[in-house]
Amino acid sequence: MAILLEVEEPVPPTPPPPQWRAFLELGFRPLYLAGCLWAALSVLLWVYAPQALTGPLGGVAWHAHEMLWGFIATIAVGFLLTAGANWTGINPLHGKALGALTALWLLARVGYLVPDTAGFWLAACGETLFFATAAVALGRSIYQARSKRNYGIPVLILGLGAANVLYLHTVLQGDYALLLARFNLGLLCMAVIALLVARRVIPFFAMRAVAGLDIPMHTRSGQWQLGAGVLAIALLLADWMPGAGLALAATGVLTCWQLLAWRPWAVRRVPLLWILYVGYAALGIGLLVAAAHAAGWVPRLAWPAHVIGAAGFAVLIIGMVTRTALGHLGRPLRTDRSMVAAYALVIAAAALRLAALLPTAWAMGVLHASAAAWILGFALYLWRFFPLLIRPRFDQRS
Repeated sequence: MAILLEVEEPVPPTPPPPQWRAFLELGFRPLYLAGCLWAALSVLLWVYAPQALTGPLGGVAWHAHEMLWGFIATIAVGFLLTAGANWTGINPLHGKALGALTALWLLARVGYLVPDTAGFWLAACGETLFFATAAVALGRSIYQARSKRNYGIPVLILGLGAANVLYLHTVLQGDYALLLARFNLGLLCMAVIALLVARRVIPFFAMRAVAGLDIPMHTRSGQWQLGAGVLAIALLLADWMPGAGLALAATGVLTCWQLLAWRPWAVRRVPLLWILYVGYAALGIGLLVAAAHAAGWVPRLAWPAHVIGAAGFAVLIIGMVTRTALGHLGRPLRTDRSMVAAYALVIAAAALRLAALLPTAWAMGVLHASAAAWILGFALYLWRFFPLLIRPRFDQRS
């Protein structure tokens, strides 16, 4: 009897093989992987093997530095190099130049772990070159394209690098009070960058993902927000804490007001969006906590540092590194279970880290639980995205 109909199951397309050219195509590929890997490894070292941190940059100074400049700032640089290519049509760094930038980052991470001064200086020079190279490359593409609204971004990256130099110099001086002030300066420089980027991309992402959603971009309030943040940086440098506190409070209030105007309830069913809203909310609250710290109402810097850093930056980052990676890799803008689990783990890690600051008998156990959730969250991201980031876009394979 003749076969009239033959039905075959669809065969999943074979993914393209890993490719160095693709891996070094845009800044987000190596730097997202490097930053998220270091987020997990550095917390693993800090919580479970602190005895290994014996270099000149050791102990809590190493932990604070590596969280801010080794992890958070690295993701920011990767995002900005990638976004810069979209803003200007000119790819700031790719190929061997991007590989060299990543090598500078790696040199810094290894050098700070070496238990002698030579390793410290090598790491400090490599890291300074990392921020300077990223700022110059981004600035060259922005100024060449006459992208005037982005002229300030390379300056902010240079400011972040300069704050890092001041922090490292203070480490060698051994002045703990000044070290806290330098860390605060770097934290605020990073906050200004995060606010600038998030205020642009969150409304854009939300209106693209939710049908009929129309939310304001808040350009005017964003200018006031940026101005207040820069003013707070200047007042911190001048060591006028009452004025810095007022500027921080204004920045935080504007951030929370913007978030409410973005209609957060409308994105509750879209994980790629609500994770960004949660991070932006935590950043705004963290700035208000920082204002309270500047006023002397919150005695410990650990509170604003962890509300802004763990609850604000880290939650924004786990959302950004998934949403932007999916977009630039040509993948569907949908989450799967592993991504949502990573979101939940990072949020839990932030909440537990704040709980560990409370003076209770369970503080150490809560801290270890926070570290475990943090490591698992970023490990899930790496497990899900590493195979994608080392391969060409599926729609570009030859």
